[in-house]
Amino acid sequence: MQPPASVATKRGALLAPYASNPAQSRGRRHAEPAAPTRDDFQRDRDRIVHSTAFRRLVYKTQVFLNHEGDLFRTRLTHSLEVAQLARSIARPLRLNEDLVEAIALAHDLGHTPFGHAGQDALNDCMAAHGGFEHNLQSLRVVDELEERYPQFDGLNLTFETREGILKHCSRANAERLEALEPGGVGRRFLDRTQPSLEAQLCNLADEIAYNAHDIDDGIRSGLITADQLDGVPLFTAPRDEALAEHPSLGGRRLLYETIRRMLSAQVYDVIDATSAALHVSGVSSADEVRQCAPLVQFSAGTRAGCATLKQFLFRNLYRHPQVVQTTHQAQDVVRDLFAAYVRDPAEMQADFAARADRERAVADYIAGMTDRFAVREHERLTGQRILP
Repeated sequence: MQPPASVATKRGALLAPYASNPAQSRGRRHAEPAAPTRDDFQRDRDRIVHSTAFRRLVYKTQVFLNHEGDLFRTRLTHSLEVAQLARSIARPLRLNEDLVEAIALAHDLGHTPFGHAGQDALNDCMAAHGGFEHNLQSLRVVDELEERYPQFDGLNLTFETREGILKHCSRANAERLEALEPGGVGRRFLDRTQPSLEAQLCNLADEIAYNAHDIDDGIRSGLITADQLDGVPLFTAPRDEALAEHPSLGGRRLLYETIRRMLSAQVYDVIDATSAALHVSGVSSADEVRQCAPLVQFSAGTRAGCATLKQFLFRNLYRHPQVVQTTHQAQDVVRDLFAAYVRDPAEMQADFAARADRERAVADYIAGMTDRFAVREHERLTGQRILP
């Protein structure tokens, strides 16, 4: 069964010439027959949503650990917000929304428990064994670690989705990827070319999402206040607009309206700035995009505003004494787990314990944990309860 011709034609007509077209995909590492009613990027998105790693994101830290409150963002809610923002930008630019959504939903699949604290600790543990990069781990998840199909390991996603997942990559890791897959997803880091517009868009949507929700979560936690943000124009401009229209607005309604306007302003800014950049570049195909400087972008003013906001969040939230204390405790959990499993692999699940590369197996096992499973395992192995 094939999709009706009118449906296929409509899909192609909606895409800009520089968008990623599933009919022109570089394909999967393992050939598969086409699906009767979905194109390859739609299938990628669906495979990601049904993966074990995606479900685990609901109990993985964004900024605040899982036990600290029910309403703080997790890796799962963050990924959903990135997907929503990315699709909102992709549609008016006539980019491929299904590819954008697939990349957005998968971009954090390789994140450790306890957010960046866990990642940094695991990277330290793996320093003599190739290190640990969460973007590369996300690729490992979809290429190797998911076990769902009889014919192959991983999810067998398309090149374009895998390329978008690998947002960053060290040269050493890019060279290793290139040796395993010549001309594959590691090549662009060696050639210094760009990924698709859809991948570029997800990078910015990620930034838009976490800047906004870290303000929301930070104020909800009581670690920062709205008044402290008075020197951050990206926040104060939409707040002042909201108060001009609704003078009596206050409390959480004012915060929500401010963040809503802040998100909208950034979305429209990216659409306008990217449209202008595409026009100036003159690109007329997805391949030409790869040879240009990044084309999905903020305007200069919004980029400066984002930088100011990031500096504020770094000083006042990410380096808040309460967050730093929890970070150190989380890192102790990861380091203790790593040492325990390297010392006695039999403490891990059997399939990880049986692998020859012990340290990488331990890193894969820990990276796949949720916050609460890591805490339980740490208590089981050490007898200590460091985190609730």
